[in-house]
Amino acid sequence: MKNINLTRRQILALGMSGAFTMALSACGGGNGGGGNGGGEGGDEAVNATITVWGPQEDQSADNGNWLQTQCEAFAAEHPDWTLNFKYGVCPEGDAKTNIGTDPSAGADVSMFANDQIPDLLKAGGIAKLGGGTLDAIKANNSETTVNTVTYDGAVYGVPFTGNTWFMYYDKSVFSDEDVKSLDAMLEKGKVAFPLDNSWYIAAFYVANGCTLFGADGGDAAAGFDFSGDKAAAVTDYLVDLVANKNFANGDVGTNADAKAFFSGTWDYQKAVDAYGDNLGIAAAPSITIDGELKQMKAFAGSKAIGVNPATALYGEHPQVAVALAAYLGGTSAQQAHFDTRNIIPTDVNITVDDALAQAQMDAMDFASIVQPLQADMGNYWTPAESMGKELVAGTVTHDNAADKTEAMNTSMNTSAVQ
Repeated sequence: MKNINLTRRQILALGMSGAFTMALSACGGGNGGGGNGGGEGGDEAVNATITVWGPQEDQSADNGNWLQTQCEAFAAEHPDWTLNFKYGVCPEGDAKTNIGTDPSAGADVSMFANDQIPDLLKAGGIAKLGGGTLDAIKANNSETTVNTVTYDGAVYGVPFTGNTWFMYYDKSVFSDEDVKSLDAMLEKGKVAFPLDNSWYIAAFYVANGCTLFGADGGDAAAGFDFSGDKAAAVTDYLVDLVANKNFANGDVGTNADAKAFFSGTWDYQKAVDAYGDNLGIAAAPSITIDGELKQMKAFAGSKAIGVNPATALYGEHPQVAVALAAYLGGTSAQQAHFDTRNIIPTDVNITVDDALAQAQMDAMDFASIVQPLQADMGNYWTPAESMGKELVAGTVTHDNAADKTEAMNTSMNTSAVQ
């Protein structure tokens, strides 16, 4: 377990042996069609203008003009292509609106939040990736990260940073070994967890084999499986967790004496304020159910680089758009993104000497599942929240745990078909 480094802009060591080298081939649009692109020194001559959209922060001189710098570096790697770049400001969260309104007038390449894939696909504003590009995405990212940009079995973006939660803790209370087990931690000090928040509570159930839309979140027909002994055992565990004197619902903001809490990068400063030089950060721990260690798994999403198949550039030179997307989500660009803006990479070839970044990367690697993109995912939130609230209130007991769990599962799946 690494110690926190409060100076988070230090230079990282880069594992170059696994560089994100793209053997670029055409990627299809929504119908899977496409063409071919060459490698360095073998590109067919192209003269093109590429429109690229990203957040303002990535185009700011204060942040090293990351987007412009990477595009210029990309052009330098393709001397047979004469490229002119046009930049537009579009936060990742606005891609589905700004591109979806009229994809033909949208950017050729843009950044987007992964939960927008269904909307972008419906609008015809995002291309399916294949060939060497797809191979590289799979080789250089964890399975969970790849799943965040996968929809109906196809991959629609090059991920460049994750979105998930992990654990902040006080190193003067918990050792590196302690933080591998929630049960061990509860013997040492108070642990806060937002059990009544449905984005968090699923981590316990998934740890013991419960699923949302199948094993990888991609099977809409599978629905939710929070049923049977595996799920009831988790509810029983949570009944005991709530009764533990060292457990508190919430975080360090609502429980000032908590020596550990669970959140994401957005609460880094809160953690620094709470634990100071003793701040430690790690992926979520394991829990013990029926005598076996089970890894908690947070919901995870990502931000990614996408290609728009509705533009003139894609119609004429799809290999250029695909190559640029691959480059902007590649190892060197992710490295620069972290160095300039602290954007935590997903690329497994990047070695970080920063506890915050390492914790998120670890979470994306082994302590998370993709938050499903299925339309019926909306039917999960309220039943899960209700279970958490009832646990905290004490109305779920060992006597009714199995029945309450089945009722939650039925509610999730009944609403999904109404």
